Amino acid sequence: MNCEATLTEMRYEAPETLDAAIGLIGAETGVAKVFAGGTDVLVQMHLDQIEPDLIVDVKNIAEMREVVEQDGSWRFGAAVTGKELMDNPEFNVAWPGVMDGVRLIGSVQVRGRATVGGNLCNASPAADSVPPMIAADAIASVVGPNGRREVPMAEIITGPRKTSLADGEIVVSFNLPKRPPNSGDAYLRFTPRTEMDIAVVGCGVNLTLDSDGTCTAARVALGAVADRPLLVEDAANALIGTKVDDDALEQLAVAASAACNPIDDKRGTIEYRTEVAGVLAQRATTKALERAKS
Repeated sequence: MNCEATLTEMRYEAPETLDAAIGLIGAETGVAKVFAGGTDVLVQMHLDQIEPDLIVDVKNIAEMREVVEQDGSWRFGAAVTGKELMDNPEFNVAWPGVMDGVRLIGSVQVRGRATVGGNLCNASPAADSVPPMIAADAIASVVGPNGRREVPMAEIITGPRKTSLADGEIVVSFNLPKRPPNSGDAYLRFTPRTEMDIAVVGCGVNLTLDSDGTCTAARVALGAVADRPLLVEDAANALIGTKVDDDALEQLAVAASAACNPIDDKRGTIEYRTEVAGVLAQRATTKALERAKS
C-alpha cells in the first residue's frame, strides 16, 4: 500500500514597507499571521492552535518601530517592544499609567519581545496594556488594502480573540494626545500571584484636575470583567466635577461594579470579580490622583 503525505510549506516574509506587507497579506489565499514579537503567535503554533501558511514579520517597517514625541503628543509603533518603551524615560514620565500596564506583560524576557500591538490584537479581555491605553484615549492607526483609518483603542477588541479589523488590515501605530497640566493616570490589576499571571480584574484611570483640584476630565477602563475591555463612562462621570473625595470614589466603585459582566471560573467568581472591580477602580483612581497633583 502506497501512502502519500502532502506537506504545506509555511512561508516567512520580512517586508520593509507597509505597502509590501499589506500586499503580501492580501495576496495570501491561506492563513496569514502578522509577526511582531511572536510571544503569542509562536505559542499558538506550538500548541497547534493555528497553522499559518504565511508569516509576515513587520519589525523591519520603520513606522512600526518608532517612538516619536511631537508638541506633547506621542506616537509609537505597534512593533515597539515593551522593553523599548520601558527604556524611554520621556515616555515613562508622560504616560506612567500606560507603563504600569506594559510592565505587567509577562516576564522580563517576554517584555523584551512582546509589543502593545500584539497585546491588543491577540484580543484577550485580560490584556494588561489595553485598559490603560483606552483610559489614555489612545488611537490606533490601522492600515489595510483600502487605506488608513484611525480607530479608538476601545473599539478594536470586540470579543475573546476577535477584533474589528477587516481582512488584510493591521495595526501600525498608536497615538496618544497631548496631556493638559495636572493630569495623571494609573493602571492596577488583581491576580492570584504577583508575577506572570493573568488579570482577574484590571483597571486603568486617566484624569485631569483644574487649579483648585476639581476633576475636569476622566476616563476609566476595566479589563477581565467582560468579553472585551470596557470604557466605563458612568465611572468617569462619578469623578468629573468633584474633588475626587470619598463620596466620589464610592460612586465610582458602584459604577465600575455595575459595568461588569464577567465569567465565573476557577480564578474568580462573578461576584468576586464584580466586587474587586469597584475596589480596584478606587485604588487606581487614588494613584492617578496622586500623580496628577505631583
